[in-house]
Amino acid sequence: MEFSLFFQGYIPGPNAHNSAKEHEFLMKEMELIQAADRNNWKYVWLSEHHTLTEYSHMSSNEVVAGYLAGTTQRIHIGSGIFNLTPRVNHPVRTAEKVAMLDHLTNRRFEFGTGRGAGSHEVATFNIHDPASTKADYYEVLPEIVRMWEQKDYTYQGRSFSVDTRHDVLPKPNGLGHPPIWRAAGSPGTWKESGELGIGALGFTFSSIHELGPLIDSYKEASAACSDPVGEFKNDNAMVTTGVRCSLDREKARRQATNPAYLVTLVTLYHDSFPRNPLAARWPNPPNLVQAEGLDEMISLGFGLAGTPEEICEQLQPWVKAGIDQVSFGCPNDVSHEEALEMIETFGQHVIPEFDKDPQHLTDKFRATARRKHPIWNTEPPPLKTIYTA
Repeated sequence: MEFSLFFQGYIPGPNAHNSAKEHEFLMKEMELIQAADRNNWKYVWLSEHHTLTEYSHMSSNEVVAGYLAGTTQRIHIGSGIFNLTPRVNHPVRTAEKVAMLDHLTNRRFEFGTGRGAGSHEVATFNIHDPASTKADYYEVLPEIVRMWEQKDYTYQGRSFSVDTRHDVLPKPNGLGHPPIWRAAGSPGTWKESGELGIGALGFTFSSIHELGPLIDSYKEASAACSDPVGEFKNDNAMVTTGVRCSLDREKARRQATNPAYLVTLVTLYHDSFPRNPLAARWPNPPNLVQAEGLDEMISLGFGLAGTPEEICEQLQPWVKAGIDQVSFGCPNDVSHEEALEMIETFGQHVIPEFDKDPQHLTDKFRATARRKHPIWNTEPPPLKTIYTA
């Protein structure tokens, strides 16, 4: 099992309205990612959200990924997600930036895709029927793969068109293309991701026991997929949760009972997600997890808390469920120093117990890539000597 962290530019409270504090919070997140790179974490996911005050100020995650490409060494950097709806991001621009990041990261970029967090966010782009973006998604995704493969790309479609032949540049770096993932926020998208042969980014708030059937549906669909949308199958199920890990048991448990303000913001903005029963409904204050309820929360899989030894035990149901990657939201609602401690402690004491393979799973999948389309969509032009001495 592999491990990752998820970052989104979370800036709670009045700091969200102070540009100096906004800058400070964003740069501290970069420090946390750099610490993860030094401490055995294999992946980091960067959100793309728009106009979600406090919850996420990371709107240009491709810029963040470019910054991290030069300040990290080993960790894979993923979009969690790039919105594929042409009304938000033109597909040619998405194909270009994914391929460019594939070069700048030296094949460490992971292409997470999706349709947006909810009605409030997509309304920023005058999309008032969020359900309409599903057809956009299925139209755009295979076309991006074709843009990467062909030198004379054209397309006439429902949601976008490229009228004349163009060579969309750059092409991905070397064999294959960045592994493709999809945000699986609702139960149906788990199976659909498997049918497409792409990874599932499980942004869910179900208990680990309720996740079992969703993981099974994904794995069954992925196993049956003989024609993935990309050049290879990314049979990879990721699930997000929270963690508080410290060598000091009481410290970790105390952190786990901090008010869950982030969960309240999720409830506010993500109206397409199942509602977490632990969440308060805005404008009520966030709920406080009582110490006597913490063990029950852990047993249900709503989070992990304790020493590295306890965390290893708490992760056993996740292993049994067949989850390939466990991702933790950036350690929220704790100090920067406590977040650094958690990343280092978990990375040094927990990850080696579960992930003993130095190679990333997605690198293994990418090594099996096979082209889906011919280089030329039409008869190629005759060979000419373009440059002379």
